[in-house]
Amino acid sequence: MEPIQQSLKKWMKDNKQFQQRYNQMKAEVLDSSEVQRLMQENEGLDEKAVEKHLIKLYEYRTQSKNCEKCPSREECINILPGYVPSLEVEGTDIKLIYDKCRRQRSQEQQSYQKSLVSSLHMPREILEASLERMDLEDPDRGGAVAETVRYIESLGDELPAKGLYFHGPFGVGKTYFLGAIANALSDKQIPSMIIYMPEFVREMKSSIKDDSLNDKITAFKQTPVLMLDDIGAESQSAWFRDEILGSILHYRMMERLPVFFTSNYTLNELEKVLMTSSRGDVEQVKAKRITERIKQLSETVFVDGQNRRS
Repeated sequence: MEPIQQSLKKWMKDNKQFQQRYNQMKAEVLDSSEVQRLMQENEGLDEKAVEKHLIKLYEYRTQSKNCEKCPSREECINILPGYVPSLEVEGTDIKLIYDKCRRQRSQEQQSYQKSLVSSLHMPREILEASLERMDLEDPDRGGAVAETVRYIESLGDELPAKGLYFHGPFGVGKTYFLGAIANALSDKQIPSMIIYMPEFVREMKSSIKDDSLNDKITAFKQTPVLMLDDIGAESQSAWFRDEILGSILHYRMMERLPVFFTSNYTLNELEKVLMTSSRGDVEQVKAKRITERIKQLSETVFVDGQNRRS
């Protein structure tokens, strides 16, 4: 057991070091321009009142107030990363308050906007698409680019009346147009959902097993903006065409909710694809019903150009 004299000497030494650190901290706080200005602006604050809140003031003084000491949001030096301190004075009472810094607000806004664009099996490149990143050098895509720019520039804070039906050869960037429009919509706080059609069919079939089919259909019906990528590439079945796709398009047509499409087919060609099921049944009227709904929901845009997958 340590002798009492030795313990006492150690305590006195530590206490002396603490007192020195405390005095140094007090001097730094009282001499700082921020605290001097605070005392000048508030008559009730004298040195005694300031000393009472010394820890708060030291905490305030040593932190970044406008991200000036932080290389980035991830490297924030503050006690609460992403938050900056401010002082409120009521009489002789000082309150230390934390608010989100500009980088934190920007990060949250970006995260929120990304959450507005949901997808079913879409690559990251498409989810990050924008007009700024779009290749404008290919003259064969000029008409489609101009139509997309016109559409985006015409967007208000409300849902667009109709979507667009992008059709053209393989690999010319039709899906990228969807991503750019989806992100432009997110800037207007309008949510959208992008679905790759072959995966959409598989998703619906698997949903039968876990009884989530109706909930998913409702979500696709009611999402503010729906985007169906590569329609006509999915395995055709009368069940999916009539009970799933037809039901969704009919609901959105009646509710005036826009749908965007991409396809390798013109609408006339798509109708021929849709009329023949995987069983070999030919049902022209039901296929015609789908393409008529697509016409009601979107304007056709031809996309040409070089194959970007080569």
